[in-house]
Amino acid sequence: MRPRVAMVLAIVAVLIGGVMLVPAAYAKLSGGDPLGGIGGGVAQVPAPAPTTPPAPTLSAGPVSVNFKGRFFSWALMDRKTGKISGARNMAATNSTESMIKAWIVSDYLRELDGKPLSAQRRQQAVTAIRDSNDNSAEALYNAGGRKPVLQRLIKMCKLTDTKIYPDRAKWAYTQMSPRDAVRMGDCIGDGTAAGPKWTKWVLNEMAHVRGGVKDQKSVTVQGGHWGIVDGLPESITAQGPVSIKNGFTMLWDDGQWHVNCLAVTDDWTLAVMMRYPPAGDPRTPSYGAKVCASVATQLVTPQPGAALKVPQQPLGKL
Repeated sequence: MRPRVAMVLAIVAVLIGGVMLVPAAYAKLSGGDPLGGIGGGVAQVPAPAPTTPPAPTLSAGPVSVNFKGRFFSWALMDRKTGKISGARNMAATNSTESMIKAWIVSDYLRELDGKPLSAQRRQQAVTAIRDSNDNSAEALYNAGGRKPVLQRLIKMCKLTDTKIYPDRAKWAYTQMSPRDAVRMGDCIGDGTAAGPKWTKWVLNEMAHVRGGVKDQKSVTVQGGHWGIVDGLPESITAQGPVSIKNGFTMLWDDGQWHVNCLAVTDDWTLAVMMRYPPAGDPRTPSYGAKVCASVATQLVTPQPGAALKVPQQPLGKL
């Protein structure tokens, strides 16, 4: 075959092949490919995966409370970063009252060091937290050595403002700041306080505290499910249990209500502490409970662009 003829045939073959390839390529772009397209003449672009906005949480922000009393302060710890924010006086102290019972129980359980927990001690641990039972807390405090229980708290949780009451190792009189209270909450939450075996158990007991603010029946049955948890929207409480332990005393030797609220979650721990004169019903810390709830509500950070319903806590007047 002559060279010129061979060249012409080669060119024709290339042209024919190109004509056959173009429709096939077009078919794939237009969705005509029987293996994956659906037709219609438009290229199919996968839709972006939906993104879930971050859930609401508590974060540092301004807090305004029309508080009329001798002392008011609060602190919030971001447990992911360890950063503590709060009132300017968050290093000032208040008597801990029953708030410290969460540590007393945790300390006793950790000190078991693998030994079995008796039925009697288990019941004391349960009631010390759920019912704020003073007798149960005192029994565990005695079993832990009394003053060393508080000394371990200061050392293990790296507290800087807490002081043991002079000449009396009474747990309720321990002076603690809101800044140290959130450190104690984090210490309980991260397992330092109760140890790996008992931490989840303690947090679960704190999440099932019983009784309302008016259920103060005796030193063995004191309602403690109030305060911070009442100021949180369902969008936060539905994420997981909120572990709490409040403390109060009725007209201590200075003639003031001493009221403290502590809450611990996986993301944060919040403490609100105050002293104020008797108001309203002198048998219950109702006013202080509303103050704690109000602080929590004001620190809620909603989802971007989402409406957030939060409980309303009118404080009333002193």
